[in-house]
Amino acid sequence: MTSSPEKSAAKSADPVDSLVLHATDNHVAWITLNRPEALNAITPDQRERLIQHLSHASCDPGVRAVVITATGRGFCAGADLRGGPPTGGPQAGERVAGERVAGEQVAGEQVAGERVAGDVARMIRLGAQRLIGAVLDCEKPVIAAVNGTAAGLGAHLALACDLVLAADSAKFIEVFVRRGLVPDGGGAYLLPRLIGPQRAKELMFFGDALTAADAARLGLVNRVVPADDLEKTARDWAERLATGPTRALALTKQLVNASLDTDRTTAFAAEAAAQEINMTTADANEGVAAFTERRTPHYRGH
Repeated sequence: MTSSPEKSAAKSADPVDSLVLHATDNHVAWITLNRPEALNAITPDQRERLIQHLSHASCDPGVRAVVITATGRGFCAGADLRGGPPTGGPQAGERVAGERVAGEQVAGEQVAGERVAGDVARMIRLGAQRLIGAVLDCEKPVIAAVNGTAAGLGAHLALACDLVLAADSAKFIEVFVRRGLVPDGGGAYLLPRLIGPQRAKELMFFGDALTAADAARLGLVNRVVPADDLEKTARDWAERLATGPTRALALTKQLVNASLDTDRTTAFAAEAAAQEINMTTADANEGVAAFTERRTPHYRGH
């Protein structure tokens, strides 16, 4: 995409943020992956910046919706594996001699290519899973505007979003099997909940590229649009969400996400609690007042 948000972000971003552009426009936070030459494969630093932006969006009252997109012809080719040992795990490129992994001590004594039991699991927990969790747990609605190929962790980054828009040229690939790897980044959690276990296994077992149209047919994508219309559609959807009752949307997101892991009694109790919480918000009072007064509500996000 060559969107105005990324242009404005490029002007204001600190040099260290040049690979993850960020701009807020009309209460919408635009987060743009910007390594087009690498098809936006995510480095550890980029991953941490994405998590940080999503966390800030949750607590910033000036942000009421989020869009995640990318520059160039790829949305995200997954975790950046370059530089890792050839026998390394899915994110082996993150672990080299003397490198600090978030939450760990410096492993200065470890030589690249060697592995201690638990290293890979730790990297997945602290890396890919934290990123996907940050999307799922963001208290604002998150839209993925998928401008090109989304593979591996990149596909899961898109599918973790609340709404997925895709350019007609986009593709989704569960690439792990092609590398002899097990899916990470929550793929085996997300896909069965979106399309059922058999469809999920088909995608993960074969690793075939899924066109945007087929992804929409399966229910992985909300809408497919011409590439030239992707930014406009994402902007329209995000700004519509940004004028909505923000706390009600956050509680609705929590209820829907939790419902797939809970029984009916627990889900009903959570729903009642969410209603109790939401009725203390100004937006809920405004919505009810607007209904009784037969006017359009004006939500302020609190």
